[in-house]
Amino acid sequence: MSQTTATPQEIEHAIRNIPDFPKPGIQFKDITPVLADARLFSGAIDLLTERFKPGSVDAVVGIDARGFIFAAAAAVKLRAGFVPVRKKGKLPHQTIEQDYALEYGSATVAMHVDALKPGARVVLIDDLLATGGTSAAAAALVKKLGANILEIGFLIELKFLNGREKLKGWPVRSIIAY
Repeated sequence: MSQTTATPQEIEHAIRNIPDFPKPGIQFKDITPVLADARLFSGAIDLLTERFKPGSVDAVVGIDARGFIFAAAAAVKLRAGFVPVRKKGKLPHQTIEQDYALEYGSATVAMHVDALKPGARVVLIDDLLATGGTSAAAAALVKKLGANILEIGFLIELKFLNGREKLKGWPVRSIIAY
């Protein structure tokens, strides 16, 4: 028995808003109700991958940590490899790194040096686009390895934070925008 795929509106309705988490003034978008509902989770993956056919993507790159959930599922659906982008010091093999600015200070993300082949067709996926710093750093890592980003996809985009500005030059798509 097949289930009908979920709409962006149904997924958005399931996302909980948690005020003042993790600190005062932040309106945290809790995706766990989407993940807990098989139809909504599957629908989210369908929406994130709808522009690609299985075999048309070589790798799906996911950003630590919640982006792993969506990127890994998308990779399975697209019959592609999954490549994690993690915080510095979390990957066991030789890495390349990219620094990015935070509100106060900086952070670094890393990817294995052999994670992508030059010319590989890549979709980069994360759960949320906020200021765009982490996503831009991950995209820079993909570019350093000579791979081609077909799209950078997000389940949620917080438009008021202007994260797309840091992703100019790459095709960006979000399913739900606030």
